[in-house]
Amino acid sequence: MNPNEQKLTYPWGDDLPAPGALRTVADGVRWLRMPLPFALDHINLWLLRDKIDGREGWTIIDCGVARDEVKAAWEKIFDEALDGLPVLRVIVTHMHPDHVGLAHWLCERWNAPLWMTNTDYVTARLWSRPDGGAAGANGQRAMEHFARHGLADPEALEFIRARSGYYINLVPDVPETFHRIMDGQNIDIGGRQWRIIVGYGHAPEHASLYCDTLRVLISGDMVLPRISTNISVFNHEPDANPLPLYLNSLREYDDLPEDTLVLPSHGRPFKGLHERIMQQHTHHAERLEEVLEVCAQPATTADVLPVMFRRKLDHHQLGFAMGEALAHMHALYFEGKLTRSIGDDGVIRFTRV
Repeated sequence: MNPNEQKLTYPWGDDLPAPGALRTVADGVRWLRMPLPFALDHINLWLLRDKIDGREGWTIIDCGVARDEVKAAWEKIFDEALDGLPVLRVIVTHMHPDHVGLAHWLCERWNAPLWMTNTDYVTARLWSRPDGGAAGANGQRAMEHFARHGLADPEALEFIRARSGYYINLVPDVPETFHRIMDGQNIDIGGRQWRIIVGYGHAPEHASLYCDTLRVLISGDMVLPRISTNISVFNHEPDANPLPLYLNSLREYDDLPEDTLVLPSHGRPFKGLHERIMQQHTHHAERLEEVLEVCAQPATTADVLPVMFRRKLDHHQLGFAMGEALAHMHALYFEGKLTRSIGDDGVIRFTRV
């Protein structure tokens, strides 16, 4: 573990649920893991015992990507781990592929409704269409976006260009109807109240769920124990300023108890929510200072990458790293600490004021 991780408490240590198996983490709350086809190789999903309109069953929170091996793992769980009870609804925290990818299949499989925030539902519906305009749906535009910010490696640019259809390959469809969830709303799940806490910056309208009775937070991607949440500027919103949105959203967890059990989408369940949030504020403050130092002379986003990311990045990670570096540049630019200019080569550079 890195030093920051050592300041957190992991109730189950390194003991992870086996593929196709469940782990009880709180009364009526079960943990499962599904594979992902990325360097980030897993997502945590959650099954909550529920009762809706007199029917006993389960609520699923987040879905995994649309892959046959993930469907097969779900079928194994349906056959062996649900006590013979049906899935009653599917709640999705946000519109990223690993969270919403199999929502259509699950909802159709169980004739269960999808519950989701409006903005993320509409975005997922749009992006799952071939002409939807997602960051991964038009590789040419994504390539041009990063080239404008200094990415010049031909192999990396071609990899990004060739990723057209990335989103719809992982999210081939989204249910035609949904049940809207909103910030501050309380949802009854199994006789307990779960409060929706909406956050911004990582996704358009990300929903976390907190149960005060259990002192459990299903944090989605807003709070992760080992890695920092990706905050990026992509081609579909090239002038976005997501980093302040994300950092301000973390304030919404200030009133949660110190002993809250955090159930993240990646990594292990942990305690130490406020310590981890403080670490995130410190992390981004340090990255912003690094960006300012690099921008003492005119610098592109690509110029910042070796400073912000000291490890070797594969091409998949490179796109997210560029997006994240640009988010830090924009945070400083919109705060008035950097100026922005476009050179004769069409490349955007930032300079410290």
